[in-house]
Amino acid sequence: MPQSSPSRTVTLTDDTTGESWKLERRSGTMGPDVIDVRPLPRLSGLLTFDPGFISTGSCESKITFVDGDQGILLHRGYPIDDLAENSTFLEVAYLLLMGDLPNAEQSTAWTHNITYNTLVHEQLIKFYSGFRRDAHPMAVMCGVVGALSAFYHDSINMQDPAQRAKACYRLIAKMPTLAAMAHKYAHGQPFMYPLNSLNYAANFLQMLFAVPAEPYEVNPILARAMDKILILHADHEQNASTSTVRLASSSGANPFACIAAGIASLGGPAHGGANEAVLKMLTALEVPANIPEAIRRAKDPNDPFRLMGFGHRVYKNYDPRARIMRRICHEVLGTLNLANDPLLQVAVELEQIALSDPYFIEKKLYPNVDFYTGLTLRAMGIPPSMFTVLFAVARTAGWVAHWQEQSSESKPKIGRPRQLYTGPTARSFVPMAQRG
Repeated sequence: MPQSSPSRTVTLTDDTTGESWKLERRSGTMGPDVIDVRPLPRLSGLLTFDPGFISTGSCESKITFVDGDQGILLHRGYPIDDLAENSTFLEVAYLLLMGDLPNAEQSTAWTHNITYNTLVHEQLIKFYSGFRRDAHPMAVMCGVVGALSAFYHDSINMQDPAQRAKACYRLIAKMPTLAAMAHKYAHGQPFMYPLNSLNYAANFLQMLFAVPAEPYEVNPILARAMDKILILHADHEQNASTSTVRLASSSGANPFACIAAGIASLGGPAHGGANEAVLKMLTALEVPANIPEAIRRAKDPNDPFRLMGFGHRVYKNYDPRARIMRRICHEVLGTLNLANDPLLQVAVELEQIALSDPYFIEKKLYPNVDFYTGLTLRAMGIPPSMFTVLFAVARTAGWVAHWQEQSSESKPKIGRPRQLYTGPTARSFVPMAQRG
């Protein structure tokens, strides 16, 4: 596999003192070079300042590459559209973890490991009754995923490669089961056990929607759509939740705790809650007649109103996942004969305006993957409160891949960001009687 390699040096000079420091400039296989600033505090007594780590490479990774300007997303070198068109979610999960697509024998073994680990410990089921019925499913997922370490003691040793591997496929296998149970609990329905005869996506759908009172037939078109949705959300480089997983992992925390930390981060409205926000916006618009006013407000720089599901923080070009998700969305809508659904009519009208309006085109505010994902999941009968949970099911593949990569490092280093302190300087304690 290609490695990043040391290249030339960069000289930083203090204009006031004239002091200079040489730092190494490193090149990866793709993307911009980085300046290795680790020696800077020792050489100069200075720290770098980068809130949000927008300009900071926090790690070296071989898993996913994103070029937002060019609209590129690669997993281990494979373009996301190739994977979504030709692969399956379990194949992509294997690719993220192992570094390459599986051959037939590897695929059979991997699928067997996932399929026969989808059950969860029966005592874990009792955890759900401790939550309120109206609890957000992401809050429930934080609790039950974190609790897995109390049940699976044979896969929490980060130093043991066999235990690390076991933890990875257990998490990928059990996440849909736990997610479906959160959905069923919120609706007062009995939990549905996984069926080993079904593939990953179809099994997830039957656990979400089947009931014991009658047989449930999984629609193959919806199962295929769900599988592609999972692929499109499997990993996205060093985003907030993945960085959270890696930071938690750096302390030596067990894998289940690390993934629970990732779920907590993903649950934030600025991260995983975007597709849920899209549905809330469309619901507020109600009918297509209200769209022109919403467009007018979105264009007004003095109006705080924003259209959700348009543009992307990383992609300054069209989100490559959105192009695929748009096709899936319209296929699902056609399959379910939902062309007359009022909310979906609003969405389709808004989509057409955004793709043709010069303002949106100039600012590259294209409909993003969240816009189409929210519509698709809603059409499939999945409530908005579960949207981010499905995101977590998919992203678990990327999280465990990053956890595995970091845990396998020969010289792991605990994360310890620094700060620019702007508080009071040292001062003496004042007894209460003397305080004003």
